[in-house]
Amino acid sequence: MLDLSPWPGLTLGNRLGGGHRNAVYEVDGPTRLIARRSLRTSDALAWELDLLDFLASYDFIVPATVPTVDGRRSVDGILVQTWVDGHPPEGDDWTIVARELVRLHRLTAGWSTQRPGFSSTQDLLTELYGGDVNLRVMPADVVRLCRQAWGGLPDVPLAVIHGDPGGANIRIQSGRVGFIDWDESRIDHPDLDLVEIPDGPLTSHRLTMALAAIDAWETACGWAIEPAYARQRLDSLRQRVGN
Repeated sequence: MLDLSPWPGLTLGNRLGGGHRNAVYEVDGPTRLIARRSLRTSDALAWELDLLDFLASYDFIVPATVPTVDGRRSVDGILVQTWVDGHPPEGDDWTIVARELVRLHRLTAGWSTQRPGFSSTQDLLTELYGGDVNLRVMPADVVRLCRQAWGGLPDVPLAVIHGDPGGANIRIQSGRVGFIDWDESRIDHPDLDLVEIPDGPLTSHRLTMALAAIDAWETACGWAIEPAYARQRLDSLRQRVGN
């Protein structure tokens, strides 16, 4: 359970679905809120919250952080944020989801300050760690396949990506798009955000390369924490690259 005593007047409600890496709860208070415990380092969490403030200033719909009574944004990894209304995307909604992701990538293209403790797929061509990835614990042949896939991505500016823009993390409200759960956000290749969008903007060879790259990313991220899922994605990766 989460200790909300630094936020007087708030009461922890039911645990919500999703949030595979972090516990997320509804909060009873004067407005609809959520609380979650982040397992990221304090520097990585601060980077995420700074990002959300920045995006809100550019009219992105994202959760706002509710400070404690003494002004802190989080306490021991626990934070409270506003609820983002809306419904998951369906049908033509995905067109505006893709458009908003492209706007995110264009706005942040060329950012040089990586999220502390994280690495992009391009960094991982030579580095071993970053975020949930630890290539050192993976078999050498699997590391080789992952790096082969990441190395096939086109040479475009890296940007801030959401990192997990599936339907569960998107809210459609009055024709606009809101994004929640920025736990996997980082600087990385923009195609990783776009590749699994239904009827998304990637086509032809670029789509083929991105599908392999996202399989490799999911394999590497899940290797230690979701092994069964990681091996499913590895099977898909092997089919894509012919190994």
